[in-house]
Amino acid sequence: MTIRRLQSLARKAIDEYNMIEEGDRIAVGISGGKDSLTLLYALAGLRRYYPKHFELEAITVALGFDGFDLSGIRKLCEELEVNYTVIETQIKDVVFDIRNESNPCSLCAKMRKGAFNDKAKELGCNKSAYAHHRDDVIETALMSLIYEGHFYCFAPVTYLDRMDITLIRPLLYVDEADIKGFMNKMNLPVVKNPCPADGNTKREYVKELVKKLEYENRGFKDRMFHAVKNGINSFNI
Repeated sequence: MTIRRLQSLARKAIDEYNMIEEGDRIAVGISGGKDSLTLLYALAGLRRYYPKHFELEAITVALGFDGFDLSGIRKLCEELEVNYTVIETQIKDVVFDIRNESNPCSLCAKMRKGAFNDKAKELGCNKSAYAHHRDDVIETALMSLIYEGHFYCFAPVTYLDRMDITLIRPLLYVDEADIKGFMNKMNLPVVKNPCPADGNTKREYVKELVKKLEYENRGFKDRMFHAVKNGINSFNI
């Protein structure tokens, strides 16, 4: 996928759901993975010519694992002219050592989001951007059916009233396969997730299930995505 194609798909989502307004200051959550770095690239590029002027802040919440080298990401942010902030935390110690959580992802996500939103507000941001893509939409909806018994997916735009910050997801129309291609083409400085729970989650199971369903029923992903997008309250719009 080219930069132009990436920016075109991101702009489609941004325009369709009015994600960006004049004067917005947007915090981009950088996990170190391919999705968040692709999102950073997309927004940094759009910032140059989008009709509504906005600013960016890149933020990484470091969980406390050893060997989490962010030097490559810091260099990329300098090249893209985006200020980069790393929040050092002890989330790993709390989740795995102190609490010894049997389901570590839930508590970890809650603590990460809290630290991220606090820093975003401190930096003067009124919006935050997450890198959820088209496959995430499909997988989240399927997970809700399998594990919760209802049809639900996150919204493209969500106002977090307790934090007074608006969450946007500009990569909604971008396929994960295209993100992988973009990562390879641009040689993005991806940092491997050091978490021991990575790759052993319910989402990974559903991701493999979606692959199987698409293989056996060509067009499944397209139909599922449109069902989520067009279904009643699917996006909470």
